[in-house]
Amino acid sequence: MASVYSLRIGISLFVRKSAQSLWENGIFQNCLFLAMLLQKSPIAGNVVLVAGGGDGEAQDALHFLEESPVAIIDMHSAIDQLDVMIELSAQLTKDWVIAFKAKGGKVVSMRVGNDYVIDIERMLFNKPPALLISGAPYDEVWTLSEYEKSCQFYFQSAFRTPVRIMPHLWSPVILERACKKLSSNEQFGYRSGSKRWRIGVFEPNVCMVKTCYLPILICESAHRLNADFIKHIYVCNTLQLKEQHAFMLFANSLDIVLHGLASFEGRLPIWQVLSRYCDAVVCHQWENAQNYIYYETLYGGYPLIHNSHLLAGCGYYYDNFDCEQGGQQLLKAYFEHDANLATYRQRANGYLARLDPENEVNIRCYTEAIKALYNDDVIS
Repeated sequence: MASVYSLRIGISLFVRKSAQSLWENGIFQNCLFLAMLLQKSPIAGNVVLVAGGGDGEAQDALHFLEESPVAIIDMHSAIDQLDVMIELSAQLTKDWVIAFKAKGGKVVSMRVGNDYVIDIERMLFNKPPALLISGAPYDEVWTLSEYEKSCQFYFQSAFRTPVRIMPHLWSPVILERACKKLSSNEQFGYRSGSKRWRIGVFEPNVCMVKTCYLPILICESAHRLNADFIKHIYVCNTLQLKEQHAFMLFANSLDIVLHGLASFEGRLPIWQVLSRYCDAVVCHQWENAQNYIYYETLYGGYPLIHNSHLLAGCGYYYDNFDCEQGGQQLLKAYFEHDANLATYRQRANGYLARLDPENEVNIRCYTEAIKALYNDDVIS
């Protein structure tokens, strides 16, 4: 049995043969941030990503992870080469978990989506299942503070295993790397002095926890209070909604649409849209209060109008579903942001430093969680 101070640790990564991008969802970035942290852990002897879940192989992952901080291996190799497997991007099969544990391995399922809501939607609307309750014998489930209310006991009961709340991780390294692709006349970061604002809405619109409805109504409310400050609203990830009769009835009832201020766009990386088209970002979430889009927006100094209680006073906060308060906060940002930009950036940077994968508090938390899997039965 391996020493608890030289553990070989793997993180599962969903890989398919078709094109993939670090920006298609947050979970791929989460894998890299976790790998960055574990490389700094005193108990990690080696850290790897493990390709699985889809029809792709380890070499296919290199197309979108060419600058991965760790090596990428396949599921078959992981059985013999690892001591701990963290299920994150790709869900492990029951048989694989049983075989791995038979060799003395420890398995953690790290849940970074609102699986309770997602699973209900997939059941009600007959979609392919997301989280599979396969009966795999996990040692522990890890999740985030944003899911403590909605998912903690769902995971605990469904998986029949303890649940641990872990820190959310984020670093600007992936964002900064992407921004190097910008042209010479483009710049990521808020620029003061605009007389009329261009606003971005980036909710994915694939699950009820993050949709564009409230952000659109926030922009509408602000426009009704002041019809002169909005230049344009880019509502991204909505091309599929333009074909839905109910959504178009909703959209066409609004002044911002009737006055030609809003457009409904496809899915693009946020760093591209912010750099080229936006002065502010308006968001909404329902039991999903930790999002990379918040961190990227704050890092760039852009005004973030949001309802996340977990952002420690950063951005411009409105309560729950109060779109009228959100409109007031959007207007407040418009009138005050330039004058308060230095303080805004300072507060944001202080908060973002707490998310850093190389922050000692985060390293200690994940290290202690892994050590606890062994219940002190492994001696170095």
